[in-house]
Formats: sequence, C-alpha cells, structure tokens
Amino acid sequence: MPRPIYLDNHATTQVDPRVVAAMEPYWTEQFGNAGSTSHAWGTAARDAVEAARATIARAIGADPSELIFTSGATESNNLALRGLAERHAASSRRQFISVATEHRAVLDPLQRLAGRDFPVTLLPVEPRSAGAHWGRVSLTQLPTQLTADTLLVSVMLANNETGVIQPLAQIASLC
Repeated sequence: MPRPIYLDNHATTQVDPRVVAAMEPYWTEQFGNAGSTSHAWGTAARDAVEAARATIARAIGADPSELIFTSGATESNNLALRGLAERHAASSRRQFISVATEHRAVLDPLQRLAGRDFPVTLLPVEPRSAGAHWGRVSLTQLPTQLTADTLLVSVMLANNETGVIQPLAQIASLC
C-alpha cells in the first residue's frame, strides 16, 4: 500500500525536524516547568524560555519584553482582541472592523465583544465576478466604515481555506 499523503496543512503542519531536534532535550531530559523556579529544573527551563524569547526578539527587531508566548493562534487572537477591548472599555474608540471571511478564532471573540456593546463591523469580500480580486476585502467598503471611533481593523493576510491573499499594504494605507 502506498504511503498516504497528508493534505490538511491548513489545519496544522508537520513540525520541522530541526525544531524536533532542538526541542527533544526538553521533552526527555530537561523537562522542568518554567513557571516553577523553586528548583534547578524549573530555573533551567525558565532560562531556556527566556533565551528563546531573546533570540526571537533579535530576529524581528523587538524587545524581549514585547513578546508573549501562547499556545497558538486562537489564544493569541483572543488575548489581543480581549486585551485591546479591556484597555479601551471606557474609551470612545471601541469599533472593531474585520472581514466576513475571517477565521473563527477572530470572528468568535468579536461576536462576544459585540455582545458587550463593542461595535463590530464585518466587511464583505469581492464576489467571483470581481475576477482576480475575488475573496478580497472590499477596498471601497472599508473607508466608508472607518471612523474616529475605530480601534482596530483585523484582516488575516492569507485565508487558510480559500488561499486568498489580502492586499494588506492597500488596507493599511486606507486606515
């Protein structure tokens, strides 16, 4: 029987063998809890996490204090959206704008924020008749929805189901 081919990479991808090799010691020998530093194993784990944070920060030109590690995209989206909403709860800048085809990891928290009286606008995407622009955010609709009360415009670069690439530079220029 031929070896099956995995075709669900939009959901999750195989871990790069170099990452597996780099992580293996932390799964088999150095498995201390980075949040439990009352012993050497926990301290070593915390030091490894902080070294990774510093490496990533250097690679992207950030300060290590600006990086927050999460379990994945859903947690990251929730943290960003809820944190922004809580910070601006008493502000007039409370409007969130996104796209109707956005990932559920963004649409679901936006729906919860709408239930807490945060204005949420979901922009339509261009229809099939738009040809090469099919599935892209409507660049004619976005400016009509932007106001002084807009807090965030959230648009994923590449749709994991349709493959549509959004024109982020054009979207940013409108904001």
